[in-house]
Amino acid sequence: MRHRVKGKKLNRSTPHRKATLRALSSALIKEHRIETTIAKAKALRTFIEPLITTAKVDNTHNRRKVFSSLQDKYAVTELFETVGPAAADRPGGYTRVLKLGFRLGDSAEMAVIELVDFNDVQPEKRSTKKRRTRRAGRSNKPTSAAAEETEVQETVPESKVDVKEEPASPVEEKNDKADNDNTETVSSAEKEVAEDKSKKETAGSAEDQVEKSAEDKETSAETDSDDPKKKEG
Repeated sequence: MRHRVKGKKLNRSTPHRKATLRALSSALIKEHRIETTIAKAKALRTFIEPLITTAKVDNTHNRRKVFSSLQDKYAVTELFETVGPAAADRPGGYTRVLKLGFRLGDSAEMAVIELVDFNDVQPEKRSTKKRRTRRAGRSNKPTSAAAEETEVQETVPESKVDVKEEPASPVEEKNDKADNDNTETVSSAEKEVAEDKSKKETAGSAEDQVEKSAEDKETSAETDSDDPKKKEG
């Protein structure tokens, strides 16, 4: 009968079993998370949790007690400086064992053992928004916002509606520039023709005025010769 027999033998002798638990404890203290078989993880949990409880109070006596179990001064320093203060407010339950499934080689059941205070991951919150798929049936009826927009467009006069002009392509810009150049040349030619016509008209009007003045002189001379009063005088 196994009365008052604590723990599992793990198919090892006593010195081999103690060395295995020491190595696993040191690795867990340094890494805060390790992967091993589920039997070793359960045996490690009963071995390391009393050490973490002892590490809550940092003094020479407790450090010597923990060192006698771990035989690793670096693990003892990490335990008293980092793990112990982090677990100060927790009344036990410092580790967590999570099953991973079976190993391919020998079908051994694997697990992850981790320190709760260093691997406390909160569950993700599910979003309450409903996802719309492309295959969802869409009604052809306009929505209220679309209907209001159409009503506003109908009420607004066409003169007040702002029409956004699309940017012209580079080819269209070149054509517009060529048309502008042609129009400028045509307008300059028309201006020159108009100036020539105005010069000719001014020259003709001057000649007409000279002819009119000569005719007026002739008519005045004839009238003077015809008047008898002027001859007598």
